[in-house]
Amino acid sequence: MLGLAMLALGASMAGCVIAPYPRHAHHDDGVVVVVEPPPVRTERPGPPPAVGYLWIDGFWNWSGGRHVWIPGRWEARRPGQHWEPHRWERGQRGWARRGGEWRRH
Repeated sequence: MLGLAMLALGASMAGCVIAPYPRHAHHDDGVVVVVEPPPVRTERPGPPPAVGYLWIDGFWNWSGGRHVWIPGRWEARRPGQHWEPHRWERGQRGWARRGGEWRRH
């Protein structure tokens, strides 16, 4: 009976492939992820907390071997600077996160 059960188990797993989950490779300019980020979520921010605040869209971050959504937020504008939004760019070795910082004009 045990032999028959083992034979059935083996037959049911004939099409299974167990492979390591691709994590990421390091590039000189940061982390490159081989897993495409999910579509960006649509967020509906409420009114700003005060005049002069800018809505910073949420983004997919890479943490713990997976994409994790970081919600958007209101942030005070910085004179002489503009916000460079977070984005994922596809390269030859995978996806790299760029932006997410204030830059001088």
